[in-house]
Amino acid sequence: MQRQIRAVFDDETVTVYQAYSSAIAVPAARAGRFVPPFKVDRMTWIKPSFLWMMYRCGWATKPGQEHVLAVSITRSGFEWALAHSELSHYVRDVHPDRATWQRRLKRAPARVQWDPERSLRLGELPYRSLQLGLGGAAVPRYVDEWTTGITDVTGLVREIRGLLDTGDEAAASALLPAERPYPLPADVAEHLGATA
Repeated sequence: MQRQIRAVFDDETVTVYQAYSSAIAVPAARAGRFVPPFKVDRMTWIKPSFLWMMYRCGWATKPGQEHVLAVSITRSGFEWALAHSELSHYVRDVHPDRATWQRRLKRAPARVQWDPERSLRLGELPYRSLQLGLGGAAVPRYVDEWTTGITDVTGLVREIRGLLDTGDEAAASALLPAERPYPLPADVAEHLGATA
């Protein structure tokens, strides 16, 4: 099954999404960076796919996920995390053996999951999208070095969901962020089991 990172990006930055309660999201959006009560000692998962984030947070309706944040981070930081990550599950074509994978997973400051990408109606698509879990040394870097801006896009989320509720899929689709395949360095793509 195809595994590809699709994202909104430019020459310097890439946009990832997270969903939080208002207690975390409002101060972060106001400050343009993560501030307390956000905790740097916990793993935090970032998603480049807007629709996968919508699937995860139920269009910003799940408890503790009522605000969706678009987080702009440096491409150099994003690629550092990917290069220093490990897949969250053993893959025979990627890892020499299960014991090696387990050792690498324990040491890695980031982990990657490939989950089915989602359609506008949040149904499974026949290819996979990236979730990147940041832990250990990666979280302070994410908060203090990589993040270049945070925007609360909950209003956009509700607008798209409202259009879907009225059956206007064309208008809803037109509001989606314009994601495109992210050009991974070849060694990182191989390390992650990504496909073209």
